[in-house]
Amino acid sequence: MLFQLRTDNHIRNREGLAEGIQADVESALLPNYAERVHRIEVYLQDLNSKKGGIDKRCAIEAHLPGHQPVTVTHEAPNVDVAVNGAAEKLNRALEHVLGRLEDKGGRVPMSGNADSSERPISPKQ
Repeated sequence: MLFQLRTDNHIRNREGLAEGIQADVESALLPNYAERVHRIEVYLQDLNSKKGGIDKRCAIEAHLPGHQPVTVTHEAPNVDVAVNGAAEKLNRALEHVLGRLEDKGGRVPMSGNADSSERPISPKQ
């Protein structure tokens, strides 16, 4: 899995930050989705610069082969909480998306017939 971290001008992108965020995101995804996710992109943004408050935003994009990217965001007072919140949201979003893809294979059509090629036999007239 390829991991990329991008930050705005107000957050220093240092090696320790990238390694910690990568470990947090991978630990949230590894048990279930590590082999299904091709690439993870994490975007960190400081919304209010030095004003404080809930001003850190973490957006995570998970790229699945053959599908649109799954994107989540989370805002928090600091980077760690923002990353952990976004990682939890991503885990739930991937569960939803991949669960729906798996359900399509074994779903019974609305007609109730397991095989849609079967047609009811009409009496001969």
